[in-house]
Order: sequence, then C-alpha cells, then structure tokens
Amino acid sequence: VPRGEMNMALSRGLRCCQRVFSWIPVLIITSVVLWSYYAYVFELCLFTITNSFEKVAYLLVFHICFAMFSWTYWKSIFTPPASPCKKFQLSYSDKQRYEMEERPDAQKQILVEIARKLPISTRAQSGAIRFCDRCQVLKPDRCHHCSVCETCVLKMDHHCPWVNNCVGFSNYKFFLLFLSYSMLYCVFIAATVFQYFIKFWVGELPNGPAKFHVLFLMFVALMFFVSLMFLFGYHCWLVAKNRSTLEAFTAPVFVNGPDKNGFNVGLRRNLRQVFGEERRLWFIPVYTSQGNGHFFPLKNQSESQNPLLASEIWEESDELYPKMKVVLFVKVWAS
Repeated sequence: VPRGEMNMALSRGLRCCQRVFSWIPVLIITSVVLWSYYAYVFELCLFTITNSFEKVAYLLVFHICFAMFSWTYWKSIFTPPASPCKKFQLSYSDKQRYEMEERPDAQKQILVEIARKLPISTRAQSGAIRFCDRCQVLKPDRCHHCSVCETCVLKMDHHCPWVNNCVGFSNYKFFLLFLSYSMLYCVFIAATVFQYFIKFWVGELPNGPAKFHVLFLMFVALMFFVSLMFLFGYHCWLVAKNRSTLEAFTAPVFVNGPDKNGFNVGLRRNLRQVFGEERRLWFIPVYTSQGNGHFFPLKNQSESQNPLLASEIWEESDELYPKMKVVLFVKVWAS
C-alpha cells in the first residue's frame, strides 16, 4: 500500500475519532439533564411531595422549563453554522490568477480588486483583505474560519464543545436562549427543592433513594447555575456592545485601524440585530435575527469608512436571502 494512501486513511480515521469524541460533552449534559428529570419528577414530586396542589404546580412549571431548555439546546446543537455565499468565493479565473501570481503584493492587489464588488469593511491585522486559503473565500466582516468545523463561519463567536457546534450568526440567538433557559431550569429546581433538601438534611424525612437524589439535585442545580450565570452575563455584555467573543479579545481592524466598537450602533439596535424586531418572538427559539450575516451596520456610516467598495450593485443569492433580491451599495472609492 502506498505511503500516501496510508496517510490519507490514517487522517480519515483520526477525523472520524475526533467527530465521535466531540459528542462526549453533549452526552454528558444530556445524561445530567435526563437524570435531573427523573430525580425531580419521580423521586421528588411523585414519591416525596404529599400535597397534591404543590405536586401539580411543580410538575407543570418544571415541564415548561424543561421543554424550553430542550428546545433551545436542540437548536443550538443542530443549527448548521452559516458560511459565506458564492459571491465571496473566487471565480475560476480569479483563482487561477491569484494562484499563478507569486508576488505577495500583487496577490493582495488582486484581492482588493475582487473586494471592491463586495460589502467588506474590515481588514487583516496587516491591512490586507481577509482571505481564507482553506475555503478559498474572501471573508465577510466578522467571519472567521473554524478549524473544528473546517469551514468559515459568519459572525463567528466561538466553537462551543458543550453544543458541539460553532456559535455564530445562524444560531447565536439560540445559544443565548439556551443559556437563559438553563439558568431558569436550575433556579426553579433549586428554589423548589430547597425545603425538602433541608428536611432530608436534618432528618425530618425518612432515609431512602429519594434522599440521595434530592440532596444531589440541589448541589448540581446550584453548581450549574453559578457557572451559567457568569457565562450568560458575559454574553449579555457582548450583545450590548455588539461584539463577538473573538472581537472582545482582538478588535476588528478597519481602514482607519482597530476599533473594538466598530459595530456598536447603540443598545437597541444591537439587541435587534440578534433578536429581531418582533419582541414577542425574542424568547422563542425561532430565527428572527436581522440581516444576512455578510455585512453589518457600522458605528460610523461615513463613506470613508468603506473604501473597498465602488458604486456597485451586489446581487444576493435567492437561497440565502429570499426576501432581499438585490441590495444597492453606493460607496465612494477613497484611496
């Protein structure tokens, strides 16, 4: 067997193992949640609580919290990360021209010429057009390549092992709701279990299987709540500032230099970008985010902030943007 084929087979095997092991954090979370369901519904509500009204009320609210948690977690896991559309991919002729050119400065100029037709405002740290060699695409603003997902992700925030998915433009709202409903789930469990936790602890209730489940349920709920509280608070701050986790560590670079507040357009508009216009849908895990993930309003909308665009009509693909057939970008080239 040729060495090259052996290396390819080994590489495929390693990638397969990596995909399998990447589901372990999700299985851990799922196992803990399923155990908490059993412990709360059966050991606490059915076998420990004697008051019928209290039992029914607890079960009703618990199942609402459990359903919303499960829905948001499912959407966070199985919503595919959005990638740049074909408009940002190099054409066959441009790709040939770029690959045949050996001079770095000439390659940069080729990318600048292609970027004039696209709504790109940010640059690499070196000042060059951001280009992904692996995906062969010009990166839209706030787009980054994920080495785990092996693709460029629009408005990438981070790759989260607990959902085994990239958190980005397509599912950031779902991820925030997942954090919020996880906290609500933990708070409700801790608040309703507390009195029975005390009774088991001081010996007012008889020892049995329920005692272990109730005591452990209290500890687990508080532990997860504290962890989630800090993470949720951090993401609330990011939403208020209109930054991603990556942008919080490294400020996006514009024509005039790095600006950590370059996409901050005010609290209300920042919230609407993530959650949409319909406030009644903000807390439901359905897609309502504004825009298409390829360009975003800037803090300073002056023409000089976007010198990469000439007067061009950028036609968007019908698959990604069924409601927006054509968007007109009028930009002034400023050298």
